[in-house]
Amino acid sequence: MTTSPTEKILSRVREAGVPRPRDLEDAGNLRNRSFWPLLGRVGLPRIRFHDLRHTAATLMLGRGVHPKVVSEMLGHSQISITLDLYSHVTPTMQAAAVAEMESLLARR
Repeated sequence: MTTSPTEKILSRVREAGVPRPRDLEDAGNLRNRSFWPLLGRVGLPRIRFHDLRHTAATLMLGRGVHPKVVSEMLGHSQISITLDLYSHVTPTMQAAAVAEMESLLARR
């Protein structure tokens, strides 16, 4: 049986007799105790905590934040990772680019 890194750390903490919060035993405790109840109070469905990251990136790109800035905020090592993961935002961005070009060309 393989022991996870978290289990190894908790085992060492127990062996050393170090007092620790009960919350360390359950990695999902934050989700169960705080995150899901918060979603329920504001009328949102249960989502994964990681979905917040995806939502934030999608919203930023959709609002025109430069992909390099979003990439850095997400900690991606290369901008191509961000662009590959969030390419579904591109059609909206392409429509905006077309409208901008039409506006520029109409002025001349």
